[in-house]
Amino acid sequence: MKSSLKEVLNQGRFAVTAELGPPRGSDQNVVREKANFLKDADAINVTDCQTAITRMSSVASCFILKRMGLNPVLQMTCRDRNRIAIQSDLLGAAALGIENVLLMTGDHQKFGDHPEAKGVFDLDSISLIAMVKKMRDEKKFLSGDELNPAPNFFIGAVENPFASPVEFRAKRLGKKIRAGAEFFQTQIVYNLERFEAFMEEVNRLGFSKESYILAGVCPLKSAGMAKYMRSKVPGLDVPDHIISRMQEAAEPKKEGIEICVEIIKRIREIKGVAGVHIMAVEWEEVVPEILEKAGLKNT
Repeated sequence: MKSSLKEVLNQGRFAVTAELGPPRGSDQNVVREKANFLKDADAINVTDCQTAITRMSSVASCFILKRMGLNPVLQMTCRDRNRIAIQSDLLGAAALGIENVLLMTGDHQKFGDHPEAKGVFDLDSISLIAMVKKMRDEKKFLSGDELNPAPNFFIGAVENPFASPVEFRAKRLGKKIRAGAEFFQTQIVYNLERFEAFMEEVNRLGFSKESYILAGVCPLKSAGMAKYMRSKVPGLDVPDHIISRMQEAAEPKKEGIEICVEIIKRIREIKGVAGVHIMAVEWEEVVPEILEKAGLKNT
């Protein structure tokens, strides 16, 4: 069994997490096949109906990873469940041996395959974090009722260094730390200068000593993908020089991998960064190559 994500981070090792999107069907072998490409990561995030598109349950997918001897990170959003359902799912996840959670508000349902669905949003990301901390540390449900035994989750959250207003992003991260977040995974980093400025503020405020920050990275497949991400994904900053490199590349996919590796190497030099989170969307097979080239295999 691999060391837990919390152990890796506590030991000061540069951590690697990777993202897995469950299938739009009930075949668990799809989860297994994707996971085999990601098994060198310290932990594997399982998305919770990412972009509001219906997929296999994140809890069930995490359990499949657990049975493979891997460390899953359960993503949990506020979009589809009220506080009763969220607490119930969290207890079920704990009973299945899932140790890590990543808590977020979630993409609005209008972006997904059921735009007419009724969004719940009973809680937001900060109140969700606080609720899970209460369950773990106070051994109480949000209602105040006693909880026994309590889940012992390593609590994660997300942050976007590039979303407006950028001057408040580090302070918002601090609010999540106060609520109970112990580690963070950021939006994808392409603009290293802006990310470095964000981390300078995070370090100045002392937040990198109170939590672990993993920078998000994503290999690009084409110039079209880079342009789409810049224009259509809120809060994502893709500089002109990245798009130019992808446009001029004889082999765009190879260039996208090289850019990703270069970004990881730069990120490793930034004070306060504890690791990277690799989001190779439906391209999991390139993760071993990225880890090899970035010198992150068996770190």
